[in-house]
Amino acid sequence: MGRAHEVRAKKIAETNAAKSSLYNRASKEIYLAAKSGVPDPNENLALRSAIEKWKAQHVTRDVIDRAIEKAKSKDAAAYVNVRYEGFGPAGVAVMVDALTDNEKRAYSAIRAAFSHHGGNIGNSGCAAFNFTYMGVISFDTDKSAEEIVDDLILNDIDVQNADKEESNVEIQVSPKDFEKAKEEVEKTFGVSEFTEAEVTYLPSATVDLSDEDKEKVQNLLDALNGIEDVQAVYHNANL
Repeated sequence: MGRAHEVRAKKIAETNAAKSSLYNRASKEIYLAAKSGVPDPNENLALRSAIEKWKAQHVTRDVIDRAIEKAKSKDAAAYVNVRYEGFGPAGVAVMVDALTDNEKRAYSAIRAAFSHHGGNIGNSGCAAFNFTYMGVISFDTDKSAEEIVDDLILNDIDVQNADKEESNVEIQVSPKDFEKAKEEVEKTFGVSEFTEAEVTYLPSATVDLSDEDKEKVQNLLDALNGIEDVQAVYHNANL
């Protein structure tokens, strides 16, 4: 059928694999959030935050609803949260969060990814100091970043950083103020859809890389993200 067909088929397969991985991560996180309390986002803040986080990444309503329904059943999956830290090529700090029902399997797969792509898995805390825990809210608006920040500060919200690129504003706030800031943006500025809305880890500073090292680091990140048990991968590379 020719080279063009092969390339197209490969891209479709990669897209489907990425979507499957995204849905798997969303399903597990929403399931655990629903299992942690009442399986109703109106009464369960953790569940509401998880749903909104994954909706911003275009996870379908069907995936969300199935995860919540699964949480309502008596059969509970024994998932545990685990974190692994290490360094990739050129000394890039990497932190991996996993949600798994088999810690040995998760560790083995993550360690192998580090080893096969020029990195090393390390002890707990070896890389975490390179990151800051932060609430991130990103959305499109015709308002200026300064106008939004002024409003948030007047409402006693601890704003750490703000930036606007074209129509998209990104606000970084203290994790404790994340929900309050999000609700204020929704109420005052009429925002109903977010391009990002989560509490996450941001690098305190980034590492500049050569083109060769960028490719090596990207290969490591792709390998880690491809592991079924991995929920999130944080790094401080300037890619």
